[in-house]
Amino acid sequence: MRTPLVIIGALLLPVALTLSAAVSAVLLAGHGACPGPSRPHVPGARILAMSVVGHPDGMGGRALITGVPAFCDVTIVLTHPPLRDRVRIEVWLPRSTWNGRFQATGGGAFAAGEFERALVPAVRRGYAAASTDAGVPGRPGGPPVWALRRDRTVNEGLLANFAYRSVHDMSRIGKQVVAGFYGRPPAYSYFTGCSTGGRQGLIEAQRYPGDFDGILAAAPAADWNRLTLAQFWPQVVMNEAGVYPTACEFAAFNRAAIAACDGDDGRRDGIIGRPDACRFDPGQLVGTSVRCHGRTIRISRADADIVRRIWAGPTTRAGKRLWYGLPRGASFSWLAGTTKPLLGARRGAPLPVAADWIRDFLLRQPHADVSTIGYAEFERLFDESQARYDAVIGSDNPDLSAFRAAGGKMITWHGLADPVIFPQGTVDYRRRVESAMGGAAATDRFYRVFLAPGVGHCSGGSGPVPTDPLAALVDWVEHGRAPDTLPAATGAHPNISGDLCRYPQQAAADRHCH
Repeated sequence: MRTPLVIIGALLLPVALTLSAAVSAVLLAGHGACPGPSRPHVPGARILAMSVVGHPDGMGGRALITGVPAFCDVTIVLTHPPLRDRVRIEVWLPRSTWNGRFQATGGGAFAAGEFERALVPAVRRGYAAASTDAGVPGRPGGPPVWALRRDRTVNEGLLANFAYRSVHDMSRIGKQVVAGFYGRPPAYSYFTGCSTGGRQGLIEAQRYPGDFDGILAAAPAADWNRLTLAQFWPQVVMNEAGVYPTACEFAAFNRAAIAACDGDDGRRDGIIGRPDACRFDPGQLVGTSVRCHGRTIRISRADADIVRRIWAGPTTRAGKRLWYGLPRGASFSWLAGTTKPLLGARRGAPLPVAADWIRDFLLRQPHADVSTIGYAEFERLFDESQARYDAVIGSDNPDLSAFRAAGGKMITWHGLADPVIFPQGTVDYRRRVESAMGGAAATDRFYRVFLAPGVGHCSGGSGPVPTDPLAALVDWVEHGRAPDTLPAATGAHPNISGDLCRYPQQAAADRHCH
């Protein structure tokens, strides 16, 4: 979900060469020639077009991307009859620096792939790499303009592309293109992604366990049909209260929580190391004053109650928990955003992904006003999202026996101050996998989770961020060395460092995992 994201660089106007099934060709571009691999075969799909473009060192005309070795870009467009979709897949192939591996990459928010943003670092490291748009136009952070047909019914075919089909197609096509280009298949195949990409990684292990030798599924947006509603919960709480605190007021509660719970893990480092154990009561701030934008604001009981409900997470009106809430210490700005127009009162500013899921897939009205949704309607929408979409995009099946049998290895890491995807959802999934797969020790043989105190969504925050989790995955897959820790570092607070511990272990005051 990573919202908003900036795509690095600008696309060249493609110099395309359409290839027939039986003819290979050579296209001269820049200073090199790229041999055209044979057209791949994808069961259930039909190839519409295939082109090859060569890029010399430095990416040629892509001026904002530098330091990339010479590579060939194979672009394939396919469709899934009778859907009439147009799925674009790009496979970047290093000319002389290939490390023998294939890396498929994931997307963010409603975008199934990130192309340059993901492919540039992969090619720099010698991987043949691929990305796909799943046939759903848009960009990370943009609305799902593909969601509804003209008759306002949900486009189930494109939703299936986005939910699970596209990465499987990319895996099959990517490996065929690699084998045709280099004359041999990749020795190992990997998938990497965070957020939506993390969800794609989990669903690959669940639905297509033989696609990849290793999967790096960071901060996964699993339980999508519940998660997106839970992301909207802070707006519902404010709608019901009729109170919309400013970001400055919300920040005061986080500062107080950090001050109260910083030492719970035995270290005083400005980070809540165990948000689930933090018992700070927001009611303690009632009546205190904070300075916001040159004026003094007194914290009200309504403010404290809003924060308490946001931290607790969504419930039914009867008090049954529906999903997890924002962890203490995570920024409120993404999910509990508010705005003040020039005329009128302050109002909510929901996370676009959450609001768009409700508008397009539940209400089926792209321009619906969601600012009036209260507890009763929220509960109804939550139930509908579960009933209609769990089988398509739930992405939370804990039975990974086929993935284990195929020899796959998977690593998930998740920031404990993630303001968009709740880390307790990842912990919940790991616990359910343990129950299904024979316990913690049996699960650790093929699936390991690492939690990052103080880290935000996929990166950032105050805590140490994993420096190279893919290297740890490669070492596990290719050499059998399962990681007990992930090296991590931070630029925000240079005095804070330390490796991430394998779940359920946590770093103590001595910085060792216990």
